Amino acid sequence: MDTIGGRIKLRLIPALLTAIGVSLLAAGLMSYTTAVQPPPSSRPLASYEPLPTLAGPIVLPNASAEPTVEPTFPPDRVATRIVIRRLDIDLPIVLQSDYNPDYPVCDVAMYFPAMYQPGQGRATYIYAHARTGMFLPLLLQSQRNNGQRMLGMTVEVYTSDSWRYVYTITEVRRHTTTLTDAFNATVEQLWMQTSEGPEGTIPKLQVVADFLSAAPTDFKSAHPKPKVVLCS
Repeated sequence: MDTIGGRIKLRLIPALLTAIGVSLLAAGLMSYTTAVQPPPSSRPLASYEPLPTLAGPIVLPNASAEPTVEPTFPPDRVATRIVIRRLDIDLPIVLQSDYNPDYPVCDVAMYFPAMYQPGQGRATYIYAHARTGMFLPLLLQSQRNNGQRMLGMTVEVYTSDSWRYVYTITEVRRHTTTLTDAFNATVEQLWMQTSEGPEGTIPKLQVVADFLSAAPTDFKSAHPKPKVVLCS
């Protein structure tokens, strides 16, 4: 018999499972930690790592509201390369689980698949180790006047369908312990994350960049060949 209680259960249970699944993904993303290669004459800093614990519940986007997307947004688009020229950062972007589901890999950046891709009108979340040749420049800059020098820097993100998105850094968030604001973003943004301390350190660095422009680019620029290293 089709009862009101039965219909509520049918709608509530899948939504509950979805929320739990995303929360678990975020908690896993935030738990990685490794040691960075220390600069000369200094104590070890840390590695990348997204946050190990959430400070409060994640509020998922309204399921009844469709995110703002490009009219021609391809469903298989993913971020493939990130460039911050003024910090000498130029990394292929990969999906971590394609190489090592248990631990973030080295010599690349990674995207968080529970969030969005460029052009979907929400937050694209890119993370990498705070090591030489990766996101270490973000960490070092954040330690100087709270990263004020990074404000206004442009960040380029290339995609698998040969588009180039340009963002401007607008915020440096130090010692963060949550992904909630990134999940709740309702405008096109780029969030970058790396870690701030030695192995076991929970707070992370997040650098937020607002959307500036997008245009097609050539295939070669958008498809760097990743040389993934399984780091420890």
